[in-house]
Amino acid sequence: MEAQDIKKQNTESRRGFIKSSLVAAAGITILPSHVISGFGNKAPSDKLNIAGIGVGGMGFNNLRNMETENIVALCDVDWKYAERNAFKRWPLAKKYTDYRVMFDQQKDIDAVMIATPDHSHALPALIAMRNGYHVYVQKPLTHSVYESRILTETAKIYKVATQMGNQGNSGEGIRQICEWIWAGVIGEVTHVDAWTDRPIWPQGLERPTKKERVPKTLDWDLFIGPAKWRPYNKIYTPWNWRGWWDFGTGALGDMACHILDPVFKALKLEYPSSVQGSSSPVNIESPPNSEIIKYEFPRRDNLPKVGMPEVTVDWYDGGLMPPRPDELEDGEQMGNNSGGCIFYGTRGKIMCGSSAKNPTLLPTKEMAHFQEPKKSIRRIFNAEGNGHEQDWIRACKEDKDSRLEASSNFSYAGPFNEMVVMGVLPIRLQSLQRKLLWDGKNMRFTNIGANDELKVLTTNRFTIVNGDPRFHKEYITLPAKQAAEEWIRPDYRQGWEQI
Repeated sequence: MEAQDIKKQNTESRRGFIKSSLVAAAGITILPSHVISGFGNKAPSDKLNIAGIGVGGMGFNNLRNMETENIVALCDVDWKYAERNAFKRWPLAKKYTDYRVMFDQQKDIDAVMIATPDHSHALPALIAMRNGYHVYVQKPLTHSVYESRILTETAKIYKVATQMGNQGNSGEGIRQICEWIWAGVIGEVTHVDAWTDRPIWPQGLERPTKKERVPKTLDWDLFIGPAKWRPYNKIYTPWNWRGWWDFGTGALGDMACHILDPVFKALKLEYPSSVQGSSSPVNIESPPNSEIIKYEFPRRDNLPKVGMPEVTVDWYDGGLMPPRPDELEDGEQMGNNSGGCIFYGTRGKIMCGSSAKNPTLLPTKEMAHFQEPKKSIRRIFNAEGNGHEQDWIRACKEDKDSRLEASSNFSYAGPFNEMVVMGVLPIRLQSLQRKLLWDGKNMRFTNIGANDELKVLTTNRFTIVNGDPRFHKEYITLPAKQAAEEWIRPDYRQGWEQI
């Protein structure tokens, strides 16, 4: 038996002994909360002890939606950022800067919420699951394809309850879209357009050269974490880390887990067979300001009422938009303010906003006489409120061998996130000027050769000298196959566990 399994067994035995002793002393029987008082009301003894990692931003909102439980530990590399909300709201929770120290020192944790920058999702999630802790991880699930695969497999091994933080996955809209498509309402779907207004943070940036003093409330070494070392600059954090390849995944990673969710689920997608990318200038440091990514997926098994043919999915961001459907009236909005998607079927079209909000047939006037198919997918209570987090909490409390998994558990979210973050690759590899063929099972491109080279922009400057324009561009050359492998499966910085 491995050390972590012994630790887990000892912890469970200790908790069981304490609980049994208290029950015997009181002469009472403690039943599960759903037996006592129905959904949403728990006995005090039935609460999880939850630790938060990355609590200054979205993690704070996630923890607020978990306040039905005990928030026992808070970990953040930036204590000033965390102090604004999280540290003040849960003053009794133990505070940490390094999650590895937290895992070593605090033994009362049942579950962990992770909302760090993208590059620091996978390792704490992996360690937590090995410790037997249930895990909730903000989207995108990971920074790379390989990390997604590892989290998917680890969750299966340790049988913990998991959830990715794409809240729309618990909503009504994604369920309606699935039920409509599976019932054959718009026929076979052969194409999908998807888009977002992001980025709304700086991108297309060159690495700053100015050296700045690290704030005393920020542990910069821990922020860098497994990424390659670089000097501190205030442009990286908080929040703007999304616009740097080493820390984030750009607009695609930020929004595709919301917008492509109904596409992946309703069309039962798996690995794409190929992918292409084009964008505004992209450099070695930072994602572009706008991009288009085309995925191609092979035929899937037909459903009882509809076929699942080959399908293309086109992604647009940075203000770029797909062609406007003829069925939309003048002035009628495509999707919502954050983006959306349109499904093109052989007998009709479906449009929705970001997070599958407000799905509608096109033209929208068809909804006036539309008879929805019978509901066939489990609904999540209070999905627009704290339902996504509470569905995970429910799953945490159920027996691992009979658990009803949370809506976006890692067996779903892992493969979905692989599809999302592999879309970063054709943008970074676009100087190869080809459609990239993807072997999803083995996580590799099959048409990049050992002698192929990338020409990657490092400097792109424009000045006016005596009234004349001056362009200054510099490039580096990289071995394409090696670069692709590193971006698919990154090597972590020395001192951090490799996964």
